[in-house]
Amino acid sequence: MSVDVETVLVSRLRAAGCVFAEDEARLLLEAASGPAELDGLAARRVAGEPLEQVLGWAGFRGLRIHVEPGVFVPRRRTELLVEEAVRVAPPRPVAVDLCCGSGALGAALAAELDLVELYAADLDPAAVRCARRNVPGEVHEGDLYSALPDGLRGRVDLLVVNVPYVPTGAVALMPPEARLHEPQLALDGGADGLDIARRVVAGAPAWLALGGHLLIETSERQAPALVRAASGAGLVPRVVTSDELDATALVARRD
Repeated sequence: MSVDVETVLVSRLRAAGCVFAEDEARLLLEAASGPAELDGLAARRVAGEPLEQVLGWAGFRGLRIHVEPGVFVPRRRTELLVEEAVRVAPPRPVAVDLCCGSGALGAALAAELDLVELYAADLDPAAVRCARRNVPGEVHEGDLYSALPDGLRGRVDLLVVNVPYVPTGAVALMPPEARLHEPQLALDGGADGLDIARRVVAGAPAWLALGGHLLIETSERQAPALVRAASGAGLVPRVVTSDELDATALVARRD
């Protein structure tokens, strides 16, 4: 591709509001096999489709995670769950990526830990298809714990969960990339954003091994309510944050 093509592409992306137009242009140029494909990819991006869905992958903890149109795009803030899981993991842990979406968390854990077993689950059939391309373990379709094999009860060392936690009333305020191109069920967490998170916390003790950890993404504002829920479920909770990742998570241990 010529420099002129790249210059035109950058201008086209910038006019569409892409803040990192130069970086996006480079990635689109690398992905396209020729001018016709480049024009198609650029048109999708200019129309507002997330770059990751246009490219077919998202970067996460140094991995390229396969992402299909209509599937939740993993965010860098979610890497905090991986950092904390690696920190608390016992040797050869059993891990579950619940509400897995593309399976980015499960894939990252498999890359960074010597897992003896890995499972992932999601309610969205499209997410399950996508996760099966990313997760080197079993991927199941269903509603939270009901999707998991019953033999996992009491054996999970690491239960990592990126639940939908946007309050219903705030979904309409999200950037169009998210609210128009990602599934509502991956974003909407109910009136206060914690409907799914509370269910995950309440069910966790039955699935965690002794000493096992639940790690769940949340917001700074929602964290105190999740701490109370975890304590009420008999877990030992703490809140971790990362300024670099602009991330907050609940880490709760079963003693």
